[in-house]
Amino acid sequence: MNHSLPFPEVLRSALAGLLDGLPPSQAAVAVDRLIGHYRGVVPTHAPVLRDRSDVAAYAAYRMPATFEAVRSALGAFRDATGEWTPATHTDIGGGTGAASWAVAEAWQDEPGAPVATTVLDWAEPALAVGRELAQASGLPGLRAARWERARIGSALTLESTGLITVSYVLNELTPDDRRSLVDAAARAATGAVVIVEPGTPDGYARIIEARDRLIAAGLHIAAPCPHSAACPIEPGTDWCHFSARVSRSSLHRQVKGGSLAYEDEKFSYVAATRFTPEPATARVTRRPQIRKGQVLLDLCTAEEQLRRETVTKRHGALYRAARDAEWGDSWPPHPAEPAP
Repeated sequence: MNHSLPFPEVLRSALAGLLDGLPPSQAAVAVDRLIGHYRGVVPTHAPVLRDRSDVAAYAAYRMPATFEAVRSALGAFRDATGEWTPATHTDIGGGTGAASWAVAEAWQDEPGAPVATTVLDWAEPALAVGRELAQASGLPGLRAARWERARIGSALTLESTGLITVSYVLNELTPDDRRSLVDAAARAATGAVVIVEPGTPDGYARIIEARDRLIAAGLHIAAPCPHSAACPIEPGTDWCHFSARVSRSSLHRQVKGGSLAYEDEKFSYVAATRFTPEPATARVTRRPQIRKGQVLLDLCTAEEQLRRETVTKRHGALYRAARDAEWGDSWPPHPAEPAP
C-alpha cells in the first residue's frame, strides 16, 4: 500500500479489500443487527461479532467513525502532553483495531521504533480481521501488533503498558465489569489511559464514572477537561460530547445506506495521565456561533466553570482565530495571540 497516503485513506482502501465479494444484502442484515446493539444499553456476555461476515459489516459500519473519534481524542491528548510518547500500547476490546490505527498515526513521526501495540478482544473473528487489515496497511507499527483473545471484564489481567485505550467498550459491560476494567486500566497504565464512548447522555455518564475512578486512582485529567475537579455540568441537564467528521467512500455509503459523502460521529471521551499534563486553558464545548462581527464560544474553563465568551472584531487576531475555532478545540489558541 502507498505509505504516503493519509491514514484514513489507507484504512478505507484496506476495508474495501475486506468487503470485496461480500454480498451487499448479507452485509446489510449484519449491519442492522449491529446498529441495534450499538444503540442499545443492555450489556452482553457473548461476543457481538460472531463470524467473518459480521466482522466485515462491523468494520465497514463502525471502523472509520471509531478511528476518527479516537484520532480526535488523541489530538487533544497530545496537545496536553507535549513530547510524551508511549513505547507500548494496549487496546482493550479493540476488535478490528480502529484505536490502534489512531495510535499508530498519532506517533508515526516520532523517532525510534513504532509504538508496540497489543489488541485484546474476546471475539476471535474480529481479531483475525484486525490482523488482516493491519497487514494490508503496510504500516510497520500495525503489522507488528499482537492480537490476543481475552475476556473483557472483571477477570481481565493486564500487564503494565505505557498507554491504554478503551474505545466503545464500556457500554457492552455490566456496571461491575465497567468499574473493574477502568480500575485495572488505571493500575496497569504507566503513562496514560484514553477512554472513548458514544456521544450520548448514557455514553457521557459512563465517561464521567470512568473519569472519577481514574482521578481516584491518582491520575490527572489531560483532556478534554481543563481541570481534574468535578465536571461543572449539572447531572441530567446536559452532557459533554464532541464531533468528528468522517469521510465515507462509495462502498461505505452502500453498506450504511447513506447518500452523503461524510457523516459526523458524536463521541465523549476522557484522557488521563500518570504524569502531570498541561491541559487546555479552556475547551470549546459546542459548535461556535458565528454572527456579524462576533463569535460566541461556549467554554469549559480551568476555573471549573462553564461560560460563554464573545469575541468581536476589535479583538483582531483573536477574532480571526475564533472564526476558525471548531467544536472541541482548546481556547485560546496556542500561543495566545494578543489583541492589538
